[in-house]
Amino acid sequence: MMSSDPTVIDQAVAKQAADALEQLNEHTIRTVHWHFSDETGSPFWLEKKRELNFDPLTEVKSFADLKKFPLFEDEWLRGGPIRRWVPKGHAEKPVYVFETGGTTGIPKSRMVIEDHWKDYELFSETLPEKYFPIGSNWLMLGPSGPRRLRLAVEHLAQHRKGICFCIDLDPRWVVKLIKKGWMEHLEEYKKHCIDQAVTVLTSGHDVKCVFATPKLLESLGEALEEKGTSIPEVGITGIFSGGTEFTPQWTRFCVEELLGGSPEESGVYMTPTYGNTLMGLACSKPISAADGYKISYYAPQPRAATEVVQFDDYNQVVGYGETGRVKLYTLTDEFFVPGFMERDEGEREAPFNLYPWDGVSGVRPFHELASSTTVGVY
Repeated sequence: MMSSDPTVIDQAVAKQAADALEQLNEHTIRTVHWHFSDETGSPFWLEKKRELNFDPLTEVKSFADLKKFPLFEDEWLRGGPIRRWVPKGHAEKPVYVFETGGTTGIPKSRMVIEDHWKDYELFSETLPEKYFPIGSNWLMLGPSGPRRLRLAVEHLAQHRKGICFCIDLDPRWVVKLIKKGWMEHLEEYKKHCIDQAVTVLTSGHDVKCVFATPKLLESLGEALEEKGTSIPEVGITGIFSGGTEFTPQWTRFCVEELLGGSPEESGVYMTPTYGNTLMGLACSKPISAADGYKISYYAPQPRAATEVVQFDDYNQVVGYGETGRVKLYTLTDEFFVPGFMERDEGEREAPFNLYPWDGVSGVRPFHELASSTTVGVY
């Protein structure tokens, strides 16, 4: 059993963590060789290699050596040509482009080939079949348009032999409404989105699984209540959710009020996730009332990794249980991010048997940026 003291790690878990680190080190070396070799690398990283004061092909021998790279700047993702990010080793494959941000000015774009499929197929393995039955249909209650999330959730549904129903939701319009102070319009737009979801759920499509953000899930529950029904009563048994509003307080409200109790009581299971266009998806440690609804996220190592680092030294991790800024690494053969400072902070969590590497809990907007962060309808 693991100790309740976050600084003490069970011996068996420590052995798993050592094995996971060895796997991460080997994966890092392979990934760096792929992105910086003339035969397989992308034009962006092959050009960037000339600016570095070290040789990635000979001097990156472990995950820790990624600190030799400068921090990844997401501004590099604004504008084109998008093909400069496509590795030569994947030159003949069809390419997706997904956008993030872009309320004003040029949005940030990430090229993807199959990463979103792989990420969600790995995530699929974590979903309990009792609540996310194979063959059941899904509702995607989130952003549409050039977003990774919509296609990824649709692939998740199809991978699990189901069909995915989607709504129209333009997050850029939502942010504009907030910035203009048009709160009445914002409420109408949110209602417009929820109406689409309610229509799907009450039209006999046998939807059992849902992706929704906390705000939209709450609004969906309220809208169904107004119609004299509820999330469990319309047949939903599994909810995969993600968004910055995930707090223990909101999770308690959602489980106890919105869903009608624990999965054993209500028949509805909810799993929080943390993710973005750069990294993909981090799963959460199973949540429970006994643990105060604490939410701890663990990246999908070795394809991605997170660290919680000191506010004044981004190369130094904080101690277990201590607060720092979230640092992200993406290590796939499609995309390479050797250290990106997220706009979030949280507490460093210890490895455990299911995910034997560091995690992060209490994720919230980085305090130095929090006042300038606009959180929209989703």
